[in-house]
Amino acid sequence: MSQPTQVDPRGLRVVAGLTATVLALVLAIPSEPVRIVLLGVQVAVFAIAAFVSLGASPWALVFAKLVRPRIGPPSELEDARPPRFAQLVGLVFTSVALVSLLAGATTVALVATAFALVAALLNAVVGLCLGCEMYLALRRLTPAGP
Repeated sequence: MSQPTQVDPRGLRVVAGLTATVLALVLAIPSEPVRIVLLGVQVAVFAIAAFVSLGASPWALVFAKLVRPRIGPPSELEDARPPRFAQLVGLVFTSVALVSLLAGATTVALVATAFALVAALLNAVVGLCLGCEMYLALRRLTPAGP
């Protein structure tokens, strides 16, 4: 599957909202097996978005099939590289949470989940993508090639 170079920013916010919902459920539901399943699902969603394509993510497919037909095409598109990096950052945090939960380190798991939730909420509610900002900062700090 070829990688799109541009993405609909509205879809990114919907995806962040769905991600925030899953992560909030991880924090709210006291059942450890349910937390493990929910974190496993979110880890898989982040992995697909980071390594396959943003558009292949299950949450992006929800946007494409249910939301975008109702709101029409976007007036502008954004570069896909920063959001893909942000998905990788989310993958790291949720993977740490999942592994910690499986290892019995519940506090570490909940803190890592809470960090990911805050980032997802910032993106969903006000459009501030922390992972995207990290990507841009790293690009500025990287020396230009020949």
